Formats: sequence, structure tokens, C-alpha cells
Amino acid sequence: MLKKFLFVVLSSTTFVAYESTLGQSHSATLQSAVELDVDAAADNSEALAETAEQPCIISRFDPIMREVGEQEGFDWRFMSAIAYSESRFIENLKSSQGAMGIMQIRPVVARHFNVPVEDINDTETNVRLAGMLLSELDTMLRMPASTPMEDRLSIILASYNAGIGHVLDARRLARSEGANPNSWAAVRDYLVKKSDPAYYELDIVHSGRFTGSGQTLGYVNEVMRKYKQYCDIAS
Repeated sequence: MLKKFLFVVLSSTTFVAYESTLGQSHSATLQSAVELDVDAAADNSEALAETAEQPCIISRFDPIMREVGEQEGFDWRFMSAIAYSESRFIENLKSSQGAMGIMQIRPVVARHFNVPVEDINDTETNVRLAGMLLSELDTMLRMPASTPMEDRLSIILASYNAGIGHVLDARRLARSEGANPNSWAAVRDYLVKKSDPAYYELDIVHSGRFTGSGQTLGYVNEVMRKYKQYCDIAS
């Protein structure tokens, strides 16, 4: 059982480097699975939901998703939706950028939590690292308790995908122009605007230009759609 690790919040200078490498390249990850039967793996996983005799509903990873979700304060079905979008539940999947496992965890994340990089391929460790990362992102975003859950989860997902630095920039831009920095609609709009020098050259932008908004918005939409689907079939 992987133990939780205490961590000290990094200085802003150190964390900029961490932010810049945190985002996941999901399209590249799935492209790296060309030689694997991805569709068949997805069908097999989701077929579990249609078979009453099976002990698991969404995938065979339901028990660890439930355990980590409870520990880290996230719905296990939400975590399952991330795993589906990241890897189609394929273990030992490795992207061209080094992200590994069903949650596509990168070595920088393992090092951040003092976990040996070679342990990332252990599926339980992989899921636990993802849960710890989601919790840390939620803490760092400092969204008020009144933030609607769909907005909160969408903004966390954008941070998981693009890197929290770009999301914090988008929230600062939204706030500077009178928009709600806790609204996914506003954050989404300013992530798109971060490809425009009129925005990314502003002093309040710390992570520079962002050209991956299309991928990130598609990722958030996919995970949230899958999450809602899983909520309909599992409790």
C-alpha cells in the first residue's frame, strides 16, 4: 500500500517549472497505443457495466478507484472517467512524452511526491498518484466552497491536462476583466485567449503563450461526459 507523502508547497520560482511540465499530452498518449486494441479494451471494460454477475461495474479497477477517491475526496466515477480518457484502462501504457499507466502519470509527478519513478507502472501506485495530484491541484486553485461542482471539476481537469500555470493565468485574466475566475466558461475562454499576444504578454500572465486550448477543452468535455455516463450506471 502506497503511503501518502507530506509535501511542502514549492516556492513560486520552483513551481513554475513544475507547472510547465505538469500537463499531459493525451492525444500523443493514445496515438502511442496504435499497436494495442484500444477499442476492444474499452468495449471489454464497459461491457462490465452490462453484466450483473460481475463484481465491478465500470472496470476491474473499481475497488482502487473507490478507495483512492474516498481518501482524496473525489468521486470514484470521476477518477474512472479520467482513466478512460487517459488510457482506455490499458495498463503499462506509455506515451511518447513519458506519461505512464492508466492515469498517465509523468515522472515529474512521482518525483514531486517522493515516489520512485519505476513505481509508476504499478497500477495502484499510478491511481494513488493521480488522486494525490488532483487533491493538490484543488488545494492550489483555492476555489471557494460555493463553486458549483461541475465548474470545480472542469477547472481541476484543465489543470491536470494543461498544467496549473496556464489555468492560473486564465483565472487571473478573467478576474482582471471582471469575469468569474471560478466559472469554467470564463476560464475556458481565457485559455483560448492565451494564444493571443494581447493576452499572453500581459504582466499578470506568468506561464506565457498557450496553444493547446483545443486539446484541453476537448479533454475536459470528454471526461465530464464520461463521468455523467458513469454516474448513470454506477453508484
